[in-house]
Amino acid sequence: MTSAASAIDLSKRDLTLDIARVFCVLLVVVIHLLMVGVGSSAEGELVVSRPLEDQSWFAGVTWAGQIMPLFFVVGGFASLTAWRSSVRRGSTAAAYVRNRVLRLAQPTLPLFVFYVVVLGGAVLVGVDRSLLDVVATGAGAPLWFIAAYVLCQSLVPLMAALHARAPRLTLLGLLAGAALVDTARFTTGVTEIGLLNLAFVWLLIQQIGFWYADGWFAARRWWQLVAIAAVAYAALVPMTVYGGYSDDMLTNLNPPTVPLVALGIGQACVLRLLRPALAKLMSTHAARAVVFVVGSRLMTIYLWHLPVIIILAGVGLLVPGASPEPASPAWWWTRPLVYLLVLVAIFGLSFLVGRWEAPRELGATPPPLIVGIAAALTFIPTFAVMEWYLDVWLALLGAALLSATVLLLGRWGSRRPAPAAPAEAVTPA
Repeated sequence: MTSAASAIDLSKRDLTLDIARVFCVLLVVVIHLLMVGVGSSAEGELVVSRPLEDQSWFAGVTWAGQIMPLFFVVGGFASLTAWRSSVRRGSTAAAYVRNRVLRLAQPTLPLFVFYVVVLGGAVLVGVDRSLLDVVATGAGAPLWFIAAYVLCQSLVPLMAALHARAPRLTLLGLLAGAALVDTARFTTGVTEIGLLNLAFVWLLIQQIGFWYADGWFAARRWWQLVAIAAVAYAALVPMTVYGGYSDDMLTNLNPPTVPLVALGIGQACVLRLLRPALAKLMSTHAARAVVFVVGSRLMTIYLWHLPVIIILAGVGLLVPGASPEPASPAWWWTRPLVYLLVLVAIFGLSFLVGRWEAPRELGATPPPLIVGIAAALTFIPTFAVMEWYLDVWLALLGAALLSATVLLLGRWGSRRPAPAAPAEAVTPA
């Protein structure tokens, strides 16, 4: 992991995107920590709740706290940059997709294996099924990102070609597709129709990252960026008041909806406005050290933070006074300490599972058909968890299919080595 990171030429890297990526992942941990309420009531009974969502101000805060669109904007920037670099080196679309799929499948595989062991063991020892379902549903929540991101990454070569030929038409086409899907979903009442926007919405937001990489946002004056961001956020008002969309931007996440596009545009503008301050911050050794330590473990943090939160919550029940009633003043005041404990635990865990996050180049690139099959094998179990929630059977499915992905892409019999991939992290960004 360290050798790959040290190979990055910082003079050619926009470090403000690295700090944005780190901020986003750490904010996700905060949000999920505040959604997991496990403690004891005044009567000594077990209480399991979602304290953050119960707050009257929660929906409004999601307009700023829903930062998943920024993940895909930053990811679009990194993807287009990496794709163009690979093209210049004479690499192929299959090689690019193979590398990206591996970087998603590898760190996700041990998580599914962990769930097989834990959930399977819980079923065998007779843990209450309703409690187990609640825990498993929460623990598997972040896996939707893997499904959405592997879809977007697999289509980067195609979307980059469309961006080069018709950038505006590509944006308009994706926006029209997203709007049509939402219209069909709301008019028919069939929520599953909205799943088509896993492609339209996230590809559109990734495409905004392409525009960011091409300097479109850099070419705007500061007041223009402020105006664009203001219009983007203001557009959420009619969409939520009259358009039938929820005012809770987390509700608009799965299936993804058009309001996320408005958030993506606004967040891209804010990121560009903050760039001078972020660049100054990243010129310090301390900031670079923090970003490196956290950034080299981003997939580990993202994938494992909820299991760690749940485990610590369970351990807290065994310690007298360590689990105050969720949403009580004592519960809120102890969250910063619990947050630090979660990060420390993940840091320790990263020495065990972090090796799966390190990019690897093993052998030549498989044929495009094999790469496509591997991408599908990565998408299927994570999409299934998003749609039907995690249980021991989906954990088994994920462990099996992701093992097949790693075997298919990890090595391919050929004497001709694959071109080296750029040292670029594929993380939730």
